[in-house]
Amino acid sequence: MSEETPVAEASEEQKPVYGNISAEELEKPEYSEEQMNEMMALYDESISGIQEGQIVKGTIVSTGESEVMIDIGFKSEGAVPLREFNDLSAIEIGQEIEVFLENVEDQEGQVVLSKQKADFMRVWDSIKDAHDTGNTVQGRLMRRIKGGIVVDLFGVDAFLPGSQIDIRQVKNFDQFLGQEFPFKIIKLNKARRNIVVSRRAVLEEERSKMRDEIVKVLEEGQIREGVVKNITDFGAFIDLGGVDGLLHITDMSWGRVSHPSELVSIGDRIKVKVLNYDRERERISLGLKQLTSHPWESIENKYPIDSQTRGKVVSITDYGAFVELEEGIEGLVHISEMSWTQHVRHPSKLVNIGDMVEVMILKIDQENQKISLGMKQTEDDPWETLDAKYPPNTNLEGTVRSLTNFGAFVEIEDNIDGLVHISDMSWTRRIRQASEMFKKGDVIQVVVTEIDVKRRRISLSHKMAFENPWPQFAEKYAIGTETRGVVSRILERGLVVSFDGDVDGFVPLSQLAIDGMQNPHQCFSEEQEIPLKVIEFDENQKKIVLSARDYFRDKDQSEYEAYLEAHPIGDYTVDETTADSDDEMESWGDAHEEGGGPAEDGGEES
Repeated sequence: MSEETPVAEASEEQKPVYGNISAEELEKPEYSEEQMNEMMALYDESISGIQEGQIVKGTIVSTGESEVMIDIGFKSEGAVPLREFNDLSAIEIGQEIEVFLENVEDQEGQVVLSKQKADFMRVWDSIKDAHDTGNTVQGRLMRRIKGGIVVDLFGVDAFLPGSQIDIRQVKNFDQFLGQEFPFKIIKLNKARRNIVVSRRAVLEEERSKMRDEIVKVLEEGQIREGVVKNITDFGAFIDLGGVDGLLHITDMSWGRVSHPSELVSIGDRIKVKVLNYDRERERISLGLKQLTSHPWESIENKYPIDSQTRGKVVSITDYGAFVELEEGIEGLVHISEMSWTQHVRHPSKLVNIGDMVEVMILKIDQENQKISLGMKQTEDDPWETLDAKYPPNTNLEGTVRSLTNFGAFVEIEDNIDGLVHISDMSWTRRIRQASEMFKKGDVIQVVVTEIDVKRRRISLSHKMAFENPWPQFAEKYAIGTETRGVVSRILERGLVVSFDGDVDGFVPLSQLAIDGMQNPHQCFSEEQEIPLKVIEFDENQKKIVLSARDYFRDKDQSEYEAYLEAHPIGDYTVDETTADSDDEMESWGDAHEEGGGPAEDGGEES
């Protein structure tokens, strides 16, 4: 192998040139080794005071949407999140601030800074000292978070739990935002930078001091100002400034109180009187009504007998209504003193709770604190002039208000009723019940027959509003007159029949002309029409007695046989529903009890 031939050095003309710069100049270093050493020495000197885990000063150079760029004089700038600044409006370019250097270089080669940590480190000594000594520190409530509120304490965030905001339970946290209060630091953790504060501890300490001062001077009879702390069904607890007292519902007002919330609300400042102080049990009884005089003092001067006043219905019972004349003074309006004219079954028919009513003072029992009141006495008694207003034989028009077995109550003016007895309902019909003649709401003609003012009763007659037809009946239904009647009622001892539409007559069992019949129900039914002859007429007793036997006495046998054929004897058992009543039997009398049919020869009855 031949030796390598050395390559000749390139001549000046052969060296490459880049623009106006030769290759030789390009290869020449920018800084000499000596210059580089000097520059590195200056850089090391500039950062010799910057170490991780320290607070350093920096300058704000720019702000972004989520961060603030800080120049701390290092090789690169550091970013601090905006959330670490409590007051964003105070951020200014060029402003000098202190930050905590967490890392000189992260994965992206950027300086890692924290303002919150710097703030925390700067005030740590003050915070720890306050925690160790139990001293209070001033803080401002900034914003709500879950479970409580963030408090600005020396520029750092502390946590105020909801249970530590006040002595009483707080429902609305927002009412405290922006306010400054003294706090006690109750929990501290430097590594996690956790600070927990309490306003309640400060209030309890102040309350304890106030309590010690109050209990030294508290005595029965004192009048004190307090704040309503809590309300229950039986009363309200009043904070007298470090010590609580009970204002019982019975000591709130001289009048009726259904619930303490009617008079007081939580947070109200009220004056109360100390009624009792049990030092051993530490119980204080308070009174509100005792600040005013007892309303029953000089009651007779305020409410003279027979004077009228106005009151509110506060309670209703079966026997009357209680009316409040003023706070602490109530009277009873008995049910009998409510109306001159109405028969009041229950007070609620006339008054309701809350109604304002006019009443008259009837009687005062100051010893038992009772007042008897009257409502009807505030109006004129219509019964005093009723007999003059409606003398006997006065014709009126009235409305049927109610029906009974013995008659109908008819209203002749507002709340004034009179009774129409069944015996005064019809000249011709024998009425068993008022419902046979009228129904509720009917407007009828009546005549006043009697007014008993003392017993408050009015007797009315319906039939007297019409002409008595019996004088005309005396001619129309003379003895021996033949007619036809419709069976309207079947009795055990005969039939009640109606003829000419509105006249009742009686056919005794013996006058029905059917041999072997023991009860009219065996042969007859209502609404059947039968031929009859008048055998008795009594105008005074308003009674007409008729006979089928006398009718057929001078008639053809064939007509009588047709009558028997139309009314064959059937089986019938008398029971309570069909048996004659004593009243019905007595009303028709015992006329013509002898039996028998018509004589075959047309002669007299046997």
